[in-house]
Amino acid sequence: MTCIKTYISGMANYAPGTEMSSVPDGLHYTKEHEWLKVEGANARVGITDHAQHELTEIVYVELPKVGKKVKKGDSLGVVESVKTVSDIYSPVTGEVVEANKPLEDSPQWINESPYEKGWLAVVKMSDPGEVKGMLDAAAYKRVIEE
Repeated sequence: MTCIKTYISGMANYAPGTEMSSVPDGLHYTKEHEWLKVEGANARVGITDHAQHELTEIVYVELPKVGKKVKKGDSLGVVESVKTVSDIYSPVTGEVVEANKPLEDSPQWINESPYEKGWLAVVKMSDPGEVKGMLDAAAYKRVIEE
């Protein structure tokens, strides 16, 4: 199993900046292609539009169990596409308080709507200050254009 960043970095036919990925303002991003939306003390987490474009058709998702404690950088779940299987990492430390269960039956939502219907989990943050170390939309756009 690989992380999304490793998979994307290793693609022989990858042409940066050619896919016109959506990078909404107001979210926080990781270099590993996860996004986070702060909702009070909670963080809604998913993979970016750029990541889902590179993975292509998502066919399976493994979500974390509610109550699972995660540290920043721990595996939060797994997505499987027709190309590869990739770990999704938690961008913050905390406890999973919600998992997007309908996504298990409709993993294509990650491709169709990565920032709305395709989110993976909600983590109650134990250290909201971790968000400050994440990328804003402009910085993430520079990462995917490299």
